[in-house]
Amino acid sequence: MTILWMNLAIVFTFAFLARYFATATIAQNAMILIKPNKILIFGVLLSIVLVSGLRANIGDTFFYKHIYETNDMTWEYVTSQKDIGFGILQMFLKNFSDNPQILIFTTAFITNLLIILVLYKYSRQFELSIYVFITSGFFIISMNGIRQCLAAAIVFAAAKYLFEGSLKRYMLVVLVASTIHATTLMLIPIYFIVRRKAWTKTTFTLFLLAIIIVVGFNQFTEVLFAAIKDTQYGGYKDFTEGGANVIRVAVEGIPLFIAFLGREKLRRIMPNSDYIVNMALLGFIFMIISTQNWIFARFALYFSLYQFILISWIVKLFKEKDQKLIYFAILIFYLAYHYYDSVITLNIVYRSDFFDPFFQ
Repeated sequence: MTILWMNLAIVFTFAFLARYFATATIAQNAMILIKPNKILIFGVLLSIVLVSGLRANIGDTFFYKHIYETNDMTWEYVTSQKDIGFGILQMFLKNFSDNPQILIFTTAFITNLLIILVLYKYSRQFELSIYVFITSGFFIISMNGIRQCLAAAIVFAAAKYLFEGSLKRYMLVVLVASTIHATTLMLIPIYFIVRRKAWTKTTFTLFLLAIIIVVGFNQFTEVLFAAIKDTQYGGYKDFTEGGANVIRVAVEGIPLFIAFLGREKLRRIMPNSDYIVNMALLGFIFMIISTQNWIFARFALYFSLYQFILISWIVKLFKEKDQKLIYFAILIFYLAYHYYDSVITLNIVYRSDFFDPFFQ
């Protein structure tokens, strides 16, 4: 964990300084937007990509490296596999190197670059967004579910089209991402759900539906897996690793509860707040369902990214005299959760052929 703790410190320092040396711009609606220093943002990106891209373990990393190393990425092989886009990426990289580290580094670069670019554009306090991105566990998850997090980052990069209501462009990005991981197709109907005012009857209907699913989970899964049994995801029926941690669900829910209490002010100060809140809400709902079976937390990945934008505006919902206290409370709360999740629960051990010689 030494490298991961160092990465957190370096990233937060660069991100904080990036906002400290930020420039203010005025949007078309006369709202003042803070744009962090781009050079210092590059420092954030560099640290995150190096740590993620040069890893030798964590989650499915070994599995992906093994496939890349042992298979000849021909068109015949690629088209015979699921999610052809990821196969094409591997086939392209094979032209440069047979070393599987190039795959890990490339996916880490694309995934984190896209996420950071969106957070840079829409976050009010960029350092909080990137801090929570790491301490919430998403950064670790991106080193485990490589394909799905890559697909999630690609769709996240289309946030602009979601906010502007550019349906065709948004759908095009979703279709491209679906060649990496087919679950992104669920975001097509989601588009029509989230492009409306937050905290309406629809919102509470979704919450009620989530509760009903939890209570009648066995019946729900029978219907769901009967519908997808002939797809590549039919095997999820036999997934038996239990449900998501309730603490994890609470971590997703607390920022949304604050956003609900300050919803009117949030609409005044935060552009596109309704759409961002709705996406974060769907992530929370999937996390509620995942308490019965952890596999549903995978669907939350596509929505949790919007939580990182939301958290950066939460501080501004409080009275000015309380904002510093709330700011530090967020830092402490998420740091404690990060320690609990990564050290106590998961016991993450980071390995790197590049970094390890310097820390032995």
